[in-house]
Amino acid sequence: QVQLVESGGGLVQAGGSLRLSCAASGRTSSIYDMGWYRQAPEKEREFVAAIGRSGGIIGYTDSVKGRFTISRDNAKSTVYLQMNSLKPEDTAVYYCAANRDGLGSRNARGYGYWGQGTQVTVSS
Repeated sequence: QVQLVESGGGLVQAGGSLRLSCAASGRTSSIYDMGWYRQAPEKEREFVAAIGRSGGIIGYTDSVKGRFTISRDNAKSTVYLQMNSLKPEDTAVYYCAANRDGLGSRNARGYGYWGQGTQVTVSS
């Protein structure tokens, strides 16, 4: 089994930055792709970014391209999401996800492990 724990969320003004972290524990050697999703109130969970085991970027959703950067440190079993130029519409609960198949999916169904989420609130 794999456990994921996110941290780094909080309240920030528009234009500010936050760095989310997601630490994996358990059978971390079995983890391939890792990603970030977010869910705003009364909206469906949406893909934000994902990265492969070797550090290859799987992709970003269009609304965050040029502002968010995903990275990972396999030695620490941690994936990061650097979020710059934050906008009020980025407000959501951000979830970390991981899979064991390395298929490079952007679909949430492609991820079997999920964290509990961390709240990001961007004020205008």
